Amino acid sequence: MVHHIYLLLLAALQGVTELFPISSLGHSILVPALLHWPIDREAGWFLPFIVVLHLGTVTALLTFFWRDWYLLIRAFIRDRGRFHGSSESRLLWLLVLATIPAGLLGLALAHKIKDLFGGFDFAAVALMVNGLLLVWGDRLRAREPSHTLESMHWKQALVIGFAQCLALVPGFSRSGATLVAGIGVGLDYENSARFSFLLATPIIGAAGLLEVPKLFRAHLTPDLTTTIFVSGIVSAVFAWLSIWFLMRYFHQHEIKALRPFGIYCLIFGITALVAGYGTQP
Repeated sequence: MVHHIYLLLLAALQGVTELFPISSLGHSILVPALLHWPIDREAGWFLPFIVVLHLGTVTALLTFFWRDWYLLIRAFIRDRGRFHGSSESRLLWLLVLATIPAGLLGLALAHKIKDLFGGFDFAAVALMVNGLLLVWGDRLRAREPSHTLESMHWKQALVIGFAQCLALVPGFSRSGATLVAGIGVGLDYENSARFSFLLATPIIGAAGLLEVPKLFRAHLTPDLTTTIFVSGIVSAVFAWLSIWFLMRYFHQHEIKALRPFGIYCLIFGITALVAGYGTQP
């Protein structure tokens, strides 16, 4: 029996943790296990459920950044796809370039990586390492920013793209890795966050769309179909609110903006290990 309230709770959790730098995949493993939510991750309906959550997150990203995407695509068409056209056209090319590493690795190895490293203990340890990465990112931010999105070099965009590959490992955050990489190549918090969220849109969207055929092949009851659809809306709403909060947060903080998230990851990872010791397979 599917307990529908827990699916809605997981949808809210996904909406927040996908964009906060605290690992949605890690939380989707740790939280249900620690709280004993009756969710069968091996059930036939679970993958369609996750697909809808990802589509909800992409909807939130596109809704929030629709003006950015409109300007980028309009400039790209106007400049006939030239890399050295306007700053918007160039930024779109940088986003395309930065998407390639995680896109290729995800197609080739995503399921193998999750099978190998998707256990409870590994996710908790990886979450702690993610926390250390965020604290280190704040130390990097102590330097003065040397670049804006308009002046960023293609090699720097590629560095951020490779950092995004860490998100394939449960416990590592996509936004956390790309935020730290952005700071490392000379961006400030706000520019790094904007590039991170724009970069997340195609990779999350593509991952969801590739799995859409499985959604239509799944044999779902009317009640479960309704719950999954509502879960997608819940995920979208919480994701939009997360973006709204984070963009304002990074605009207002010039130092140590990542530290609270890093400390949270360390505390939660340790707590999960202690609470789950001897109880997890």
